[in-house]
Amino acid sequence: MVNSYAGLDDVGVATAAARAGADVVRSMYGQRLIRIDKGAGDFATAADVAAEKAILEVIRAARPDDAVLGEEGGQQGATESARQWLVDPLCGTLNYAVGTMLVAVNVALHDGAAAVADPFGGEVFCTDGETAWVRNDGADAQLAPTPASQLVDVNLDPPFPSAPGFRAVDLLAHPGFIERFRPRVASSTLALAWVAAGKRAAYVTDGGDLSGSVHFAAGIALCRAAGCVVTAIDGTPVGQTGRGLVVAADRETHQLVMSMVRGR
Repeated sequence: MVNSYAGLDDVGVATAAARAGADVVRSMYGQRLIRIDKGAGDFATAADVAAEKAILEVIRAARPDDAVLGEEGGQQGATESARQWLVDPLCGTLNYAVGTMLVAVNVALHDGAAAVADPFGGEVFCTDGETAWVRNDGADAQLAPTPASQLVDVNLDPPFPSAPGFRAVDLLAHPGFIERFRPRVASSTLALAWVAAGKRAAYVTDGGDLSGSVHFAAGIALCRAAGCVVTAIDGTPVGQTGRGLVVAADRETHQLVMSMVRGR
């Protein structure tokens, strides 16, 4: 059998893998799905597991020597490999399980190429680590962040490790936020791709170090390559010393959001 993935570059692998996962997510939508309890109110569905399997098949065929960290399967492959793929096969599982289509499929090579697929919108947001674009119906368009929408996605899901210093709900009640922006709560990291694409002005979430997270790595890579401003919620670079994310289409929007985060 001919390996159709062997000749792909890294962004081609990320894109093909994200598409494979999105195909599964789309095909299983609306079915009565088995839920796999993860504790603390979190769960996976059979669609999460099947989508991750489809993604791993692409990565293994294209890059058999690379390691993979999957949301559902954990660490797999050569642990000594310098290359690791971060896979979140269905970001927005709770949305999906109740029939809401706001979900994403995230595939990222650590510090490299990445892709975020929107299974229902048909778009795949891609980056080679330097530039970023969206692919839809076989056509590519460069991502162009803009704050024009004035829409800001704020993740309200726990945990809240920065409380009481920062609470997302306090940001929503800030007078400056109410005057300048309109909040949205997508509960999916698809919202990060939307900042890169100009569909959102900014995105805010609490959390730990998200740079190596299977949930956030692909979206962070997209936003950086598109020219967004990406920091932790204290304004420091995203990484071990910085918690959470503030991602904005431009520096002015980032400064405005940061002033509200700091001023509470």
